[in-house]
Amino acid sequence: MKIIGVIPARYKSSRFPGKPLADICGKPMIWWVYQQCLKVEDFDSVYVATDDDKIYETCNQLNIKAVMTSDSHKTGTDRVGEVARKIPSDLIVNIQGDEPLLEPSTIKAAIKPFYDNPNLLVSNLMTKIKDPVDVVNFTIPKVITNKDGIGVYLTRATAPYPKGKIDYSYYKQVCVYGFKPEALKFYCDYGEKYGKAKIEAIEDIEILRFIENGYKVQFIEVDSETVAVDTPNDLDRVREIVSKQMNK
Repeated sequence: MKIIGVIPARYKSSRFPGKPLADICGKPMIWWVYQQCLKVEDFDSVYVATDDDKIYETCNQLNIKAVMTSDSHKTGTDRVGEVARKIPSDLIVNIQGDEPLLEPSTIKAAIKPFYDNPNLLVSNLMTKIKDPVDVVNFTIPKVITNKDGIGVYLTRATAPYPKGKIDYSYYKQVCVYGFKPEALKFYCDYGEKYGKAKIEAIEDIEILRFIENGYKVQFIEVDSETVAVDTPNDLDRVREIVSKQMNK
Protein backbone atom coordinates (compact mmCIF):
# COMPACT_ATOMS: atom_id res chain seq x y z
CA MET A 1 0.00 0.00 0.00
CA LYS A 2 1.45 3.32 -1.07
CA ILE A 3 0.85 5.93 1.63
CA ILE A 4 1.61 9.63 1.36
CA GLY A 5 1.43 12.36 3.96
CA VAL A 6 0.09 15.76 2.94
CA ILE A 7 0.42 18.94 5.00
CA PRO A 8 -1.93 21.69 3.77
CA ALA A 9 -0.45 25.13 4.38
CA ARG A 10 -2.02 28.46 3.48
CA TYR A 11 -0.64 31.93 4.15
CA LYS A 12 -3.91 33.85 4.37
CA SER A 13 -5.26 32.74 7.73
CA SER A 14 -7.95 35.06 9.12
CA ARG A 15 -6.79 34.62 12.72
CA PHE A 16 -3.04 34.29 12.13
CA PRO A 17 -1.73 35.37 8.69
CA GLY A 18 1.54 33.75 7.65
CA LYS A 19 1.25 31.10 10.36
CA PRO A 20 3.13 28.28 8.50
CA LEU A 21 6.22 30.52 8.29
CA ALA A 22 6.14 31.63 11.93
CA ASP A 23 9.58 31.19 13.48
CA ILE A 24 10.07 28.48 16.10
CA CYS A 25 13.61 28.38 17.43
CA GLY A 26 15.14 29.34 14.10
CA LYS A 27 12.96 27.29 11.73
CA PRO A 28 9.51 27.98 10.27
CA MET A 29 6.62 26.06 11.81
CA ILE A 30 6.02 24.07 8.63
CA TRP A 31 9.57 22.67 8.89
CA TRP A 32 8.87 21.27 12.34
CA VAL A 33 5.66 19.59 11.17
CA TYR A 34 7.45 18.12 8.15
CA GLN A 35 10.25 16.70 10.32
CA GLN A 36 7.74 14.92 12.53
CA CYS A 37 6.07 13.39 9.47
CA LEU A 38 9.41 12.12 8.12
CA LYS A 39 9.70 9.98 11.25
CA VAL A 40 6.64 7.95 10.21
CA GLU A 41 8.08 4.96 8.37
CA ASP A 42 4.70 4.11 6.80
CA PHE A 43 4.97 7.12 4.50
CA ASP A 44 6.39 6.66 1.02
CA SER A 45 6.56 10.45 0.67
CA VAL A 46 5.48 13.60 2.50
CA TYR A 47 4.39 16.81 0.77
CA VAL A 48 3.41 20.31 1.77
CA ALA A 49 0.39 21.51 -0.23
CA THR A 50 0.22 25.28 -0.56
CA ASP A 51 -1.16 28.06 -2.74
CA ASP A 52 1.41 30.60 -1.60
CA ASP A 53 4.70 31.44 -3.34
CA LYS A 54 6.44 32.36 -0.08
CA ILE A 55 5.63 29.03 1.52
CA TYR A 56 6.56 27.14 -1.65
CA GLU A 57 9.91 28.93 -1.94
CA THR A 58 10.67 28.39 1.75
CA CYS A 59 9.97 24.68 1.35
CA ASN A 60 12.35 24.46 -1.61
CA GLN A 61 15.07 26.21 0.37
CA LEU A 62 14.67 23.74 3.25
CA ASN A 63 14.49 20.60 1.04
CA ILE A 64 10.83 20.09 1.82
CA LYS A 65 8.78 18.48 -0.95
CA ALA A 66 5.99 20.89 -1.88
CA VAL A 67 3.11 20.96 -4.35
CA MET A 68 1.51 24.19 -5.58
CA THR A 69 -2.28 23.99 -5.47
CA SER A 70 -5.19 26.20 -6.47
CA ASP A 71 -5.90 29.31 -4.42
CA SER A 72 -9.65 28.77 -4.70
CA HIS A 73 -9.96 25.83 -2.30
CA LYS A 74 -12.49 26.42 0.46
CA THR A 75 -10.97 23.86 2.87
CA GLY A 76 -7.67 22.17 3.59
CA THR A 77 -9.23 18.83 2.65
CA ASP A 78 -9.96 20.19 -0.84
CA ARG A 79 -6.27 21.11 -1.09
CA VAL A 80 -5.28 17.59 -0.04
CA GLY A 81 -7.71 16.23 -2.63
CA GLU A 82 -5.90 18.12 -5.39
CA VAL A 83 -2.60 16.54 -4.33
CA ALA A 84 -4.27 13.12 -4.32
CA ARG A 85 -5.27 13.66 -7.95
CA LYS A 86 -1.72 14.63 -8.92
CA ILE A 87 0.13 11.93 -6.95
CA PRO A 88 -1.52 8.49 -7.13
CA SER A 89 -1.54 6.56 -3.86
CA ASP A 90 -3.58 4.03 -1.90
CA LEU A 91 -3.93 6.13 1.25
CA ILE A 92 -3.54 9.84 1.92
CA VAL A 93 -2.92 11.14 5.42
CA ASN A 94 -3.76 14.79 6.11
CA ILE A 95 -1.57 16.34 8.81
CA GLN A 96 -2.31 19.89 9.91
CA GLY A 97 0.47 22.39 9.32
CA ASP A 98 -0.10 24.16 12.63
CA GLU A 99 0.76 21.28 14.98
CA PRO A 100 4.57 21.25 15.20
CA LEU A 101 4.53 19.10 18.36
CA LEU A 102 2.50 16.29 16.83
CA GLU A 103 4.04 12.94 17.76
CA PRO A 104 4.91 10.45 14.95
CA SER A 105 3.15 7.71 16.94
CA THR A 106 -0.02 9.81 16.86
CA ILE A 107 0.18 10.14 13.08
CA LYS A 108 0.68 6.37 12.78
CA ALA A 109 -2.51 5.79 14.79
CA ALA A 110 -4.55 7.23 11.91
CA ILE A 111 -2.94 4.74 9.50
CA LYS A 112 -3.20 1.49 11.45
CA PRO A 113 -6.99 0.94 11.03
CA PHE A 114 -6.54 0.74 7.26
CA TYR A 115 -4.25 -2.27 7.66
CA ASP A 116 -6.86 -3.95 9.86
CA ASN A 117 -9.91 -3.04 7.77
CA PRO A 118 -9.40 -2.82 3.99
CA ASN A 119 -12.95 -1.49 3.57
CA LEU A 120 -12.33 1.57 5.73
CA LEU A 121 -12.47 4.88 3.86
CA VAL A 122 -11.91 7.59 6.49
CA SER A 123 -10.14 7.77 9.86
CA ASN A 124 -9.67 10.56 12.38
CA LEU A 125 -8.15 10.86 15.83
CA MET A 126 -9.44 12.01 19.20
CA THR A 127 -7.95 12.46 22.64
CA LYS A 128 -9.49 12.71 26.09
CA ILE A 129 -9.94 16.26 27.31
CA LYS A 130 -7.91 16.81 30.48
CA ASP A 131 -8.41 20.55 30.94
CA PRO A 132 -12.06 21.34 31.85
CA VAL A 133 -11.72 24.70 30.12
CA ASP A 134 -11.37 22.90 26.79
CA VAL A 135 -14.84 21.39 27.22
CA VAL A 136 -16.42 24.84 26.84
CA ASN A 137 -13.86 26.24 24.37
CA PHE A 138 -15.67 26.73 21.06
CA THR A 139 -12.41 26.56 19.07
CA ILE A 140 -12.05 22.89 20.06
CA PRO A 141 -14.32 20.38 18.26
CA LYS A 142 -15.71 17.75 20.61
CA VAL A 143 -16.12 14.21 19.27
CA ILE A 144 -19.08 11.92 19.91
CA THR A 145 -18.81 8.29 18.77
CA ASN A 146 -20.76 5.08 19.13
CA LYS A 147 -19.42 2.07 21.05
CA ASP A 148 -17.32 1.00 18.04
CA GLY A 149 -15.59 4.38 17.69
CA ILE A 150 -17.60 5.39 14.62
CA GLY A 151 -18.22 9.12 14.52
CA VAL A 152 -21.79 10.17 15.32
CA TYR A 153 -21.24 13.93 15.57
CA LEU A 154 -18.65 16.63 16.15
CA THR A 155 -19.51 19.97 17.70
CA ARG A 156 -17.92 23.11 19.07
CA ALA A 157 -20.54 23.12 21.82
CA THR A 158 -20.30 21.22 25.11
CA ALA A 159 -21.84 17.90 24.14
CA PRO A 160 -23.22 15.47 24.97
CA TYR A 161 -24.97 17.07 27.92
CA PRO A 162 -24.55 14.85 31.03
CA LYS A 163 -28.22 14.68 32.09
CA GLY A 164 -28.32 10.95 32.72
CA LYS A 165 -24.86 10.49 34.26
CA ILE A 166 -21.96 12.73 35.24
CA ASP A 167 -19.10 10.22 34.97
CA TYR A 168 -18.52 11.01 31.30
CA SER A 169 -15.23 11.75 29.56
CA TYR A 170 -15.16 14.36 26.81
CA TYR A 171 -12.97 13.96 23.75
CA LYS A 172 -11.53 16.52 21.38
CA GLN A 173 -10.56 16.07 17.77
CA VAL A 174 -6.91 15.61 16.85
CA CYS A 175 -6.60 16.84 13.28
CA VAL A 176 -4.90 13.93 11.58
CA TYR A 177 -7.04 12.23 8.95
CA GLY A 178 -6.66 9.13 6.81
CA PHE A 179 -8.43 9.08 3.45
CA LYS A 180 -8.78 6.50 0.74
CA PRO A 181 -8.69 8.24 -2.67
CA GLU A 182 -12.37 7.53 -3.34
CA ALA A 183 -13.36 9.28 -0.10
CA LEU A 184 -11.38 12.38 -1.05
CA LYS A 185 -12.95 12.31 -4.51
CA PHE A 186 -16.40 12.31 -2.92
CA TYR A 187 -15.46 15.22 -0.65
CA CYS A 188 -14.11 17.35 -3.49
CA ASP A 189 -16.89 16.49 -5.95
CA TYR A 190 -19.53 17.31 -3.33
CA GLY A 191 -17.88 20.64 -2.61
CA GLU A 192 -17.75 21.58 -6.26
CA LYS A 193 -21.41 20.73 -6.73
CA TYR A 194 -23.01 21.87 -3.46
CA GLY A 195 -20.40 23.71 -1.41
CA LYS A 196 -20.17 22.79 2.25
CA ALA A 197 -22.69 20.34 3.68
CA LYS A 198 -25.43 21.76 5.92
CA ILE A 199 -24.09 20.92 9.40
CA GLU A 200 -20.48 21.14 8.23
CA ALA A 201 -21.10 24.79 7.38
CA ILE A 202 -22.84 25.53 10.69
CA GLU A 203 -20.17 23.94 12.90
CA ASP A 204 -17.30 24.71 10.48
CA ILE A 205 -15.88 21.19 10.94
CA GLU A 206 -14.82 19.55 7.67
CA ILE A 207 -15.12 15.89 8.70
CA LEU A 208 -18.87 16.39 9.22
CA ARG A 209 -19.29 16.33 5.43
CA PHE A 210 -18.55 12.62 5.51
CA ILE A 211 -20.74 11.86 8.53
CA GLU A 212 -23.69 13.85 7.12
CA ASN A 213 -23.51 11.82 3.93
CA GLY A 214 -23.42 8.40 5.55
CA TYR A 215 -19.69 7.69 5.60
CA LYS A 216 -18.38 5.73 8.56
CA VAL A 217 -15.50 7.71 10.06
CA GLN A 218 -13.39 5.54 12.34
CA PHE A 219 -12.12 7.50 15.34
CA ILE A 220 -9.05 6.28 17.19
CA GLU A 221 -8.29 7.44 20.70
CA VAL A 222 -4.73 8.63 21.25
CA ASP A 223 -2.90 10.10 24.21
CA SER A 224 -1.62 13.26 22.59
CA GLU A 225 -0.34 16.46 24.16
CA THR A 226 0.01 18.34 20.89
CA VAL A 227 -0.67 22.07 20.80
CA ALA A 228 -2.40 23.52 17.75
CA VAL A 229 -1.17 27.03 16.90
CA ASP A 230 -4.30 29.10 16.37
CA THR A 231 -3.08 32.34 17.96
CA PRO A 232 0.21 34.15 18.70
CA ASN A 233 -0.21 33.04 22.33
CA ASP A 234 -0.25 29.41 21.17
CA LEU A 235 2.94 30.09 19.23
CA ASP A 236 4.66 31.43 22.34
CA ARG A 237 3.66 28.29 24.21
CA VAL A 238 5.05 26.04 21.44
CA ARG A 239 8.30 28.03 21.29
CA GLU A 240 8.77 27.51 25.01
CA ILE A 241 8.16 23.75 24.74
CA VAL A 242 10.49 23.32 21.76
CA SER A 243 13.19 25.38 23.44
CA LYS A 244 13.05 23.17 26.52
CA GLN A 245 13.25 20.02 24.36
CA MET A 246 16.27 21.36 22.49
CA ASN A 247 18.08 22.22 25.74
CA LYS A 248 17.61 18.85 27.39
